[in-house]
Amino acid sequence: MLTRGVLGYVLVLLGGLVVSVLPVSSPLDDLPLRHDTPGRLVGLVLVIGGLGLGGHAWLELLRDVRRGAGAARMLLVHRATACWSLPLLLAPAMFSRDGWSYAAQGVMARIGVSPYEHGPGVLRGEVVEAVDPMWLDTATPYGPLPLAWGAFAAGFTREPWDLVVAHRLLALAGLALLAWAVPRLAAAAGRDPAYAAALVLPSPLVLAHGVAGLHNDLLMVGLMAAALAVAVERHWVLGAALGGAAAAVKLPGGLVCVAVALVALPAAAGPADRVRRLVAVAGVSGGVLVVIGLVTGLGVGWVHALGVPGVVRSPLSVTTQVGELLSWLQQLAGLPGPSPVEVLRLSGTVLALAVAAVCAMRAPTGRASTAVAVTGLVALATVVLGPVVHHWYALWALPFLAATRLGARAEAALVGFVGLAGLVAPLDSTLRARGTDIAVAVVLVLGVAVAQAVGHRRALETAARGAAERPTPVSQPG
Repeated sequence: MLTRGVLGYVLVLLGGLVVSVLPVSSPLDDLPLRHDTPGRLVGLVLVIGGLGLGGHAWLELLRDVRRGAGAARMLLVHRATACWSLPLLLAPAMFSRDGWSYAAQGVMARIGVSPYEHGPGVLRGEVVEAVDPMWLDTATPYGPLPLAWGAFAAGFTREPWDLVVAHRLLALAGLALLAWAVPRLAAAAGRDPAYAAALVLPSPLVLAHGVAGLHNDLLMVGLMAAALAVAVERHWVLGAALGGAAAAVKLPGGLVCVAVALVALPAAAGPADRVRRLVAVAGVSGGVLVVIGLVTGLGVGWVHALGVPGVVRSPLSVTTQVGELLSWLQQLAGLPGPSPVEVLRLSGTVLALAVAAVCAMRAPTGRASTAVAVTGLVALATVVLGPVVHHWYALWALPFLAATRLGARAEAALVGFVGLAGLVAPLDSTLRARGTDIAVAVVLVLGVAVAQAVGHRRALETAARGAAERPTPVSQPG
């Protein structure tokens, strides 16, 4: 199982060198396979085949952890996570071009050009060669923590691939935080800690988007999970501070502060107590966010750039797609009025905030299981109702849903979604692949997904038959 997973992610690395966007000055950009259709398809087969092998190994890991007992299960989860992450450590930015933007923004912060006022297009040379043209002239909406890290790394190198690897180390820091926090949250919520950790740490979603894609979301959710874990252990001030640090990566990280306030209150707390604790938690987390901006010298300019992601009409956003359909009908009927897309996007955001507010004022207080479930629910609502949704946004809810006690169907749905979310990574719309590549990728993903689902179901049925046929021990008379 471990070897199969390692082989899978080695194939992902090798295929990624063919299909990923690289700076044109990189020697690897001259690989013959990269510049013709047959070569790209070979790379695509390697990537999707590797993701399939990795996903198959993960499903087997889940079954082994569920059947086993004792501390060895957690050790197995940690070994799998480390072994499967290792081949991706030196990979280029994969399944998205965001990593190249992180590299350029770090250089900007290093030389004193605010990424909150200028886009990477102000730079020249290889550091911007692989940046998505859409973002060359736009400010960054990210908080000061990843920018400060990027500026630190840029003090040692300006080579974009090296800077990408430096940002992957930041993603691995988020993974380490999850390794510490998820078992604690699961134990507090009455969930098997080893199984919860296996659902998250070595999962295809985390490895494909968090590690290979090196998205800041992995660090953000790691800080969120750590914030709630320390709050559950009755250190709400530290939890609120870590919530502020999560928001200093990406602003949605601050949503965990709702659960921090809930778990810090006594049971059956009234509305006045809830409001006072929410204000106190918001004060601590907001203060930490501002202090981080001041200490790093980056300030709070990210506030002005929060609307930047909204320029994307992402196909995964429910509100955007429904708005597009209504806009088409509006134009077809010749009806006047505001844009349905903007109305629905705003409505979705307001509704997500309403879900958070209702949870803050109505959810039971003083219970760790409720706090964990509330965080998962609020994060999920924020993603599903958001105006812009990418595959890696699912990272926001995963650790908390994995640590929550779910019914059999909900858990099966979670396992299926997490596996599929990693497998479809090469299909992200921001990559703007060629038509042939997309068609082949869709066929490959569907084939691998069906094979994995059938294989996993058969393995579960075989295990269930074996358990049913196993004779029940008969106690001997004393």
